[in-house]
Amino acid sequence: MEPIGDGPIGLYVCGITPYDTTHLGHAFTYLAFDIVHRFLEYLGRDVRYVQNLTDVDDDMLARARLAGEDYLALGNRQAEQFLADMAALNWLPPDVYARATEHVPQMVAMVERLVAAGLAYLGDGHVYLAASNEGWGALSHVPARDQLGLANERGNHPDLPGKRDPLDPVLWQPSAADEPSWPSPWGPGRPGWHIECSAMSVTHLGEQFEIHGGGRDLAFPHHEAERLQSEGATGLSPVVRHWVHTGMVHHDEAKMSKSLGNLVMVGDLLRRWPADAIRLALIGQPYRADLTWTDDLAAGAYPLVQRWTEAARGRTRDIDEPADAVGWRREEVLAALANDLDTPGALQKLDAIAGVALGRHDERTRTSAASHLHDLATRIFGLRLGGAA
Repeated sequence: MEPIGDGPIGLYVCGITPYDTTHLGHAFTYLAFDIVHRFLEYLGRDVRYVQNLTDVDDDMLARARLAGEDYLALGNRQAEQFLADMAALNWLPPDVYARATEHVPQMVAMVERLVAAGLAYLGDGHVYLAASNEGWGALSHVPARDQLGLANERGNHPDLPGKRDPLDPVLWQPSAADEPSWPSPWGPGRPGWHIECSAMSVTHLGEQFEIHGGGRDLAFPHHEAERLQSEGATGLSPVVRHWVHTGMVHHDEAKMSKSLGNLVMVGDLLRRWPADAIRLALIGQPYRADLTWTDDLAAGAYPLVQRWTEAARGRTRDIDEPADAVGWRREEVLAALANDLDTPGALQKLDAIAGVALGRHDERTRTSAASHLHDLATRIFGLRLGGAA
């Protein structure tokens, strides 16, 4: 992948709403993009990685109200837990961890541009994005008949005052008495959810960048609105070159959700399994596909981690020119990742290299295989392999 301009490749991944961290749905998505991040850097590309923290929105405020806790205190505590859990999984943190509450002026400015461009309108103290704008639905391909129902499931309020169409996303709204507010041309209030990521991504990555990611449940309406907002405010198309979505995580025969009470928490798993086993169990799945989690996945990954740790022990500090038996497999690892991030295929090739390192070959071949195994496993796949340096 080549950058759009002279700068680094821009990677923006929609972050958490910090009140239920850290569950496996979070980990599955962010480890998938961790592989993207690591792979690009392994290939010598500079990457600027931005992830946001949705520390103010309807859900965040509702949860804080239910808990009787200040929303920022709740968000800070949960964000710290998220960062600690992901660090335990050897996730490379973003270059910018952008908090929504610290970017409200940029959001207000973007809403002003959308109003001036005729893409948004004022209604009873609110500002709305018109879903009737040309291009709405082009990203997610959700049929028009299904859009309102799906949007309502994902945070849309169809009966807000002043809406011309029940599907129109809210860009700015008056704050309730117990909610935070910021000044704006439309009166004190707070931003809607979708405009937050548009403003933060463009602020930190420029008006056009390469990759925008998140879970598949964000494709509509969140990313649909983001694309329309970002392109409408900048006058550029596309603002994002590649939209990338991961699958959903299921447990107990249903999609993990707070309402069903079937969340699997990373912290709980880390008390039962080594971090490498959890990480390998997650990155070993196709990133686009839904994942049904059982502990059998970690149990299956654990002996593979042990095998690779043993195989990597014979490495040298500097990798020799690879023997043919090693070199072609290394290139196949990279080729699999270049093919829509085929991590299952890449890990199969990595295991073949481990087989060479553990096999009945001459010492130079085994050492070369061990060195390549360690290099690929730690630098791209983020495994610690027993903490070996």
